[in-house]
Parts: sequence; structure tokens; C-alpha cells
Amino acid sequence: MQFSQLSWGVKTSFRNYVEAAGGSVKLDDGATLAEDGSFVFAALPGGDLVIEPDGSATGAMRFQGSITFEAHGGMLKSTLNELGLEASSEGLNLTVLEGPMNQGRCAIATLGPVDTSHKDVVTLGAKITLDGMYQIADNYPPGTELDALRLKLV
Repeated sequence: MQFSQLSWGVKTSFRNYVEAAGGSVKLDDGATLAEDGSFVFAALPGGDLVIEPDGSATGAMRFQGSITFEAHGGMLKSTLNELGLEASSEGLNLTVLEGPMNQGRCAIATLGPVDTSHKDVVTLGAKITLDGMYQIADNYPPGTELDALRLKLV
């Protein structure tokens, strides 16, 4: 399986909160907005991620783009740069570049279950991690369901 793009809405209630608070959602570096409110990121070349129908995965891949959520005059500000999918012995994780200097990667969500029943799309459930709680917003405890991710097959 090769993937051409990742679509993810982060968390619908979080997007709604940012907008209701008079905040903004800014997309950069090639990320785009889909009709359903999710964000679309093109796959970067060189990834070797393989997701099997049973949900097991190996490898990793990255996606181009960033999202910045900002509200309350900058008191709430979260930027997610260069989303990645990384398989480990614990399972599949959604990662981002960490911190304002992008000094490493951190897993912001654990992924699964995997739905491969649609012809051109793989759907992955997502639950926020402790690092994700600090990267996205400080009010979703680890294990909170996030919006599902959709990977479009080439």
C-alpha cells in the first residue's frame, strides 16, 4: 500500500471551540482544508509505511504541512508540524515535530482500530497521548478520542 495523503480533523469539538472563542486556524506549507472541515496533508516522498488488513503496521511516513490553532489573544496556541505515522512495537502512532524549535518528534496519538474495508481509503481511530495533550490543548486527558484519520491510497 502506498498513501498519497492524510486527512484529519484533529478534534471537531476543539476546532469548534477555537472558532467560538474568536480564534483562528491557520494552514501552512501545503496543508489544505477539506469540505468536511478536516485538514489534508500530502505525503512526503520516501515513506515505507505498510498497514496490513489486520491493523498491524511497519515503517513510517511523513506528511507536508502545518496547522496552527490560536485563540484568547495567543493564550491558546498550538502548532502541529509535519505529521507522521510511525509503527513501533507498541503499535501505530501519529507524530509531530516537537516544540517551538522542532527539536524532535513526539507521539500525539495512538492509532487503531484500522478499517481497510473501503477501496481507496484506510481509516484509523485515534486517541490522544500525554504528549498530545500538551501539544494540542491541555484539556483532553490521555485516551480521549480524536477525529479518525483517513489515508488515501495512491
